[in-house]
Parts: sequence; C-alpha cells; structure tokens
Amino acid sequence: MAERRVTVGWAEGLHARPASIFVRAVTSTGVPVTIAKDGGTPVNAGSMLGLLALGAAGGDTVVLASEADGADEALDRLARLVQDGLDALPEA
Repeated sequence: MAERRVTVGWAEGLHARPASIFVRAVTSTGVPVTIAKDGGTPVNAGSMLGLLALGAAGGDTVVLASEADGADEALDRLARLVQDGLDALPEA
C-alpha cells in the first residue's frame, strides 16, 4: 500500500472550498484514495461528507493511502496539493 503523510497547508483546513478542491482532485486521478488524520480511521478521500467529518484543521497531519495501480503518482500529486494549499491539482 502506498502512503503519504502530509501536513494540511490550508489555514482553514479541509473545510468548504479546500475540501471541494481536494475531492475534485481525488476524483480526477481515477485512483481510489483514503485519508485519515494521523492515527485516525481512514475515510474515502473522494467523499465530501467523509472529508468534512474528518475535521482536519490547518497544520494537522493526514495520511493519504491507496493500493491501486498508479497510486504513487496520484498520492504524490495529492500530497503536494494538501501540503502547499494549492487551488488545483499540480501537473504530473
């Protein structure tokens, strides 16, 4: 299983606009991904409700994970998005 630990770079955390950006980014990878707060229960990273329920604040550490083909590239891009608090998924 591929995993990336990353600190949430959006000051407001994974709420509202950043959560929407992240869910769209996960969906666009075509790779099933889970996200969890460090030490917490993983949720579907492509689910807005799951992501909001996670309650990840700015500065929290989250773990992105996937077992699918192409997971390493997808997780690298998603990790950069979260860490840098970007407005869009970075190019490959």
